[in-house]
Amino acid sequence: MSQSQEKLLEIKGLKQHFQSGRNNVVKAVDGLTFDIYKGETFGLVGESGCGKSTTGRTIIRLYDATDGEVLFDGENVHGKKNKSEMKKFNRKMQMIFQDPYASLNPRMKVMDTIAEGLDIHGLVKDQKERQKKVEDLLETVGLNKEHANRYPHEFSGGQRQRIGIARALAVDPDFIIADEPISALDVSIQAQVVNLMRKLQREQGLTYLFIAHDLSMVKYISDRIGVMYFGKLVELADSDELYKNPLHPYTQSLLSAIPLPDPDYERNRQRKNYDPTQHDTSEEPEFREIKPGHWILCTTKELEQYKKQLK
Repeated sequence: MSQSQEKLLEIKGLKQHFQSGRNNVVKAVDGLTFDIYKGETFGLVGESGCGKSTTGRTIIRLYDATDGEVLFDGENVHGKKNKSEMKKFNRKMQMIFQDPYASLNPRMKVMDTIAEGLDIHGLVKDQKERQKKVEDLLETVGLNKEHANRYPHEFSGGQRQRIGIARALAVDPDFIIADEPISALDVSIQAQVVNLMRKLQREQGLTYLFIAHDLSMVKYISDRIGVMYFGKLVELADSDELYKNPLHPYTQSLLSAIPLPDPDYERNRQRKNYDPTQHDTSEEPEFREIKPGHWILCTTKELEQYKKQLK
């Protein structure tokens, strides 16, 4: 995976709060700050309900942010934009959705589903070019051009997700948010879809935000990983570093839950349970860099403890 040090996406203090009832506010995303560099895959992991999918949807402006900034190529995503500016932005940033069954219109043929972006952005001049582009995209994602005239119900889950990927690629985006793109698929198909995404990244220079709850798969595809817990990033590091030196107790808990194909290891595996009440409460925790590229949410006192662990 090629990776530059040029920032494509900058997220600064991003918040997404929802009103629940008259007096209750749900802080789905509560002050996220991180960058994504051109050509990299940034993995975002955490348990269900931690706010990772909401983060992806807020970045692409399916939700308007409650507070904070999202800068894409230096431009504020949530700033005031007219229709043509939003159209331009929507072409650069695309999304692959979690559910390959619900994300495709059952009444539209695959040809029209994939070509929808081409039509909206005026990227083809006639029907012949439109058909050729869609057929090329189908072959790019490992399907046949004959599939263009079929409906979604005629495909398996893995094939539908490939159609979703082709749809995202149709407008030649720079950045793709993959929101749990493999969680609804069989394990054997998951690897095929992830390998396809890696291949496309190499060939087209794509940048991904890969959202998932399966840390083992995220490690396989990601350059860097951010671990999320109840709306906040608790740890961020290079993929290998996070696995070798997980410092935050929640990260350790997630890693301890990953099964390995080793009966002896599994028989004696010690699962770590995370207890959020065990943290130092003498001050508000901050996101701090404990070593170059390795960040952790902690207080000053906890930072010293984590430094000792590293030594």
